[in-house]
Amino acid sequence: MASYGAVVQRPSATSANHPSQTQPDESKQLPNFEKNQPFSFQVTCPFSIPATPESAATRIIKNLGKFGLYYAEFVWIVLFIALIPKRKVSVVYLVALKEVAVLYLILLRAVANSVLFRWLIAFETRLIVLPLLAIGTCVALILTKAGIHLVITLAATLPIILAHAVLWIAEDCSFNDETNQESVPLVHTV
Repeated sequence: MASYGAVVQRPSATSANHPSQTQPDESKQLPNFEKNQPFSFQVTCPFSIPATPESAATRIIKNLGKFGLYYAEFVWIVLFIALIPKRKVSVVYLVALKEVAVLYLILLRAVANSVLFRWLIAFETRLIVLPLLAIGTCVALILTKAGIHLVITLAATLPIILAHAVLWIAEDCSFNDETNQESVPLVHTV
């Protein structure tokens, strides 16, 4: 018969000694880390300055691919906050074009494996549609007299994004110092 659940051990009638009298209860004792294994604590930082310009370019490309959506969302939030007090119509255009971009990306993910979708779109359309939506957003903001807000927002956020893209190495961090090396340079010098 198979038993499921907790297993109960019944004390035997022949044993007169209680386990607590002969031995201390091991579950109540604190483990001794010094005897078993040395305990070490290491703090790592996910930011570092790249060693060469080639490794900086590699980091920028990798981080723009990895965090591109977050960078765009950061710029959008700052622009949205800057437009709220004075430019209500610009906020409506900004939100509407962002929703179009989000719906397009959801459609791409939802029907990515569809035969009809692959037949209609034989190449990568994200490289065309998303820049067109960004250009459309910029044109709409300029036409609604919010171009200065756009320029100031881009001037304020792009250096932050670039600094993050250059300095972020969290994927490269490890506890082993031998594997925490920079990438091989793109140009080999003799």
